[in-house]
Amino acid sequence: METNQENLPPIRKIIHVDMDAFYASVEQLDHPEWRGKPLVVGGNEARGVVAAASYEARKFGIFSAMSSALAAKKCPHLIFARPRFDRYKEISLQIREIFQEYTDLVEPLSLDEAFLDVTENKVGLKSAILIAKQIRAKIKERTGLNASAGVSYNKFLAKIASDLNKPNGQAVILPEEAEAFLEKLPIGKFFGIGKVTAEKMQSLGIHNGKDLKEYSLQFLSKKFGKSGLHYFNIVRGIHLSEVQPHRVRKSLSAENTFEKDLITIQELEENLRPVFEEVIKRIERNGIKGRTITLKIKHSDFTLQTRSRTLEQYPDEETFWKIVLELMHQEDILQPVRLLGLGISNLNITEEQVHFGEQLKIPFEI
Repeated sequence: METNQENLPPIRKIIHVDMDAFYASVEQLDHPEWRGKPLVVGGNEARGVVAAASYEARKFGIFSAMSSALAAKKCPHLIFARPRFDRYKEISLQIREIFQEYTDLVEPLSLDEAFLDVTENKVGLKSAILIAKQIRAKIKERTGLNASAGVSYNKFLAKIASDLNKPNGQAVILPEEAEAFLEKLPIGKFFGIGKVTAEKMQSLGIHNGKDLKEYSLQFLSKKFGKSGLHYFNIVRGIHLSEVQPHRVRKSLSAENTFEKDLITIQELEENLRPVFEEVIKRIERNGIKGRTITLKIKHSDFTLQTRSRTLEQYPDEETFWKIVLELMHQEDILQPVRLLGLGISNLNITEEQVHFGEQLKIPFEI
């Protein structure tokens, strides 16, 4: 049976650019005396969480999301730098301007990484590899920082490729190489498969892409629900999510980790207020509203508790704070608290949609 070529999606040239240890690298850039030394951004020797770790710190087994106290134990001479998000945003905007010189199809994932669709680009280059090299060179020239890049025909593979030759490198995964590459890839290295899902897959005997590929769509859907189709497709190199320049925010939040554990309800309320005010600032800055309010509580033993309420209408500031307090008093807090966070979701904007389907494989000139 002949395939209707007109109904198949066109092949794309996607680049994923990822800054190397971005926050930590900015601190080392601005503080020459810290260069070449193990450094983390966030927390201190006693409290907090590592937001970013320099490559020198990573040699000691220190990574982002690790408790700062544990990081200090792993490396007694570790440097702790306070986050400077205004500075990180300033450099991120410089990097974004470089992306825009090549394409308007830029989808930022965070301050330090983004997808670019360069299938059709402003400089008329056919080679996505060459574009990626030029972008990395311009980032180095204008900011003094290193970036890594991945090139492929979809976002999923470009994201994986950008991690292959870090730091300060790039890699490409061609259409004809994708399935063989994915068969050898450990399941924990698949972009979008987190630790919990990876452990569940491993318990089923799925340790790499080849193992995953042996299971039917029916089996994967039964075990992993709606994500089953996604796993079935990605191991075959199929991922049709387009680069979305106006990526829709799904939630907004703020949180704070305290130097000393909070015990009394008065302490909790007093320290929750600044977090609330930061969320309000972000709501006003982004011009959005949300109907679901979530209170996040992390205890001194690192156990996490969340309490949420969804309203029929978008609350004003007074109602928002009232609901936050009601969530706080919803039930007794019996353990010391090290972190409080607040978030809103069910926003007044359209949710992003991601589509999967059959992908056309045709020659890919990069």
